[in-house]
Amino acid sequence: MKRPRILVVGGGFAGMECVHRLERRLTQDEAEITLVTPWSHQLYLPLLPHVAAGVLTPQAVAVPLRRMVHRSEVLPGRAIGVDPAAKAVVIKKITDEELVREYDYLVLAPGSVTRTFDIPGLTEYGRGMKTLAEAAYIRDHVIAQLDLASATTDQAERESRLQFVVVGGGYAGTETAAVLQRLTTAAAKRYPRLDPALIKWHLIDIAPRLMPELGEKLGLKAMQIVSERGVEVSLGVSVAEVTPDTVTFTDGRKLPCRTLIWTAGVVSSPLVATLGTETVKGRLVTDPEMCIPGADGVFALGDSAAVPDLDVGGGAVCPPTAQHAIRQGKAVAENVVAALRGRPLQPYRHRDLGLVVDLGGVEAVSKPLGIPLSGLPAQVVARGYHLGALRTFPARFRAAAGWFLNAVAGDDFVRTGFQARRPAALKDFEATDIYLTPEEIRRHVESLRATAA
Repeated sequence: MKRPRILVVGGGFAGMECVHRLERRLTQDEAEITLVTPWSHQLYLPLLPHVAAGVLTPQAVAVPLRRMVHRSEVLPGRAIGVDPAAKAVVIKKITDEELVREYDYLVLAPGSVTRTFDIPGLTEYGRGMKTLAEAAYIRDHVIAQLDLASATTDQAERESRLQFVVVGGGYAGTETAAVLQRLTTAAAKRYPRLDPALIKWHLIDIAPRLMPELGEKLGLKAMQIVSERGVEVSLGVSVAEVTPDTVTFTDGRKLPCRTLIWTAGVVSSPLVATLGTETVKGRLVTDPEMCIPGADGVFALGDSAAVPDLDVGGGAVCPPTAQHAIRQGKAVAENVVAALRGRPLQPYRHRDLGLVVDLGGVEAVSKPLGIPLSGLPAQVVARGYHLGALRTFPARFRAAAGWFLNAVAGDDFVRTGFQARRPAALKDFEATDIYLTPEEIRRHVESLRATAA
């Protein structure tokens, strides 16, 4: 008898936890499990700003999938279309070969991509903070600006290279501005030809305050911390235009600037639009068991799914956070096992454990279990949470060792130069233009099935 086919799309928090739990709960004879992911690692996104600042190495936040997956097939590529009626997925492998995989159960955890707007120059000259490559590139780029500013004799060019703009007052943006400002402040002491007063960081957001999820008190505390470090915070402001050497704000200010880091939120993976099922704010509608209504055998979770938050009620959906994704991955795996064995599915419930924001050094703001903390106690909670959330002991060891070494030995300012001659932008890191329309999916499925026959 042919084994049921379980296809998991996405190797992030949600997808990886699902596969890990499925391997534990199912015998090899019960199901054939395949994980489709473009990367060979699970990325711990909350610590990307630390990679950009050089506090942690990329290996500390990128856990190899094959260290966690033992008997499932890992298929390197991206799902670019889903046909729920045919129970088939079109996959574009990293070799650019396209194939169709049929499934009995499909788990969709494709995650999210950076949310952009129709702002002139943004996708060409903006940098994101969503992938490991982007974090590594930003570090190289920021240090390169210091080197180039020190080398030039043109005062206007020097000033433009020493101004940095971070857009987005959420966790990613605030942490990125905080830790990179610490990096450039420390680096300035090693550049005798640079005036530290010329190094300016700007954090802007259209919202009325930073990180509203933390509450007014902690949001103001975070703003106070970054402001005292010298970061200029502008709220109620966004970007109107970006050029290679200027950034224009919606309040009319035009800054000479060659670095725009864009962290103004995320949207669901474009794969969501290929299913043709109901969505809420771009996220797939699911029932409390994380099944997609009208799509037989399809589950959705993580950033791309609007999973009902039963603890909050009132039609609320779970926020796209790592802790929800991890727990949803485990819950979906249990429901897939239940479906295979003819047992009832269970609704997803999880009470939020709180929020942590690491601002570098000994500064942080945290809200574990609703208790507001700041300073060193918040930093202990934040880093303790991150160490607990990393999936393997080597990753935890590397992160702890990186923090310790940075605290004892300070920062290093090494520019690797791996993209020195080719400026990279948002559109270079996130493959958002490879997804198919429903009509193209049907044609691909029919064509590839005919070829296989």
